[in-house]
Amino acid sequence: MSEGVRLRAVEESDLEAFLEHEHDPETVRRSLFTPREREVFMRHWATRVLGDPTNLVRAVTVDGEVAGNVVSWWEEERRFIGYVLGRPFWGRGVGTEALTLFLELEKVRPLYADPFGGNTASVRLLERCGFRQVETVLYGEHEHVLLSLD
Repeated sequence: MSEGVRLRAVEESDLEAFLEHEHDPETVRRSLFTPREREVFMRHWATRVLGDPTNLVRAVTVDGEVAGNVVSWWEEERRFIGYVLGRPFWGRGVGTEALTLFLELEKVRPLYADPFGGNTASVRLLERCGFRQVETVLYGEHEHVLLSLD
């Protein structure tokens, strides 16, 4: 595991790094998530993410540097988890360690995730942390893997 991986409350200054991570071309390709324009991104984080007291939101840092974020939220009766890490932190065990730490804080079970099926690295990360594949779901024309942690 990577040394120095920590979770902490999100600070307003973290949002610039999160925006940069969301706009990374490889992140967009792997997640099939369309990045938001800056104003839309900032409004979304202020109102829908940080502004919703039912969400659990943490910044991921590595040796004090902002590496990404992990968020859990309610979608109807299901609690979902999502995360984005900056590319310099991929393949170093940061995701596994950050998700493991987050799952100690997030107590709701079952907990769900639904990454794009072609994002095998994300699917493997979730499986390493105990998630199991439940089904494949279509969002538009793209298959996503629904995983659950009981």
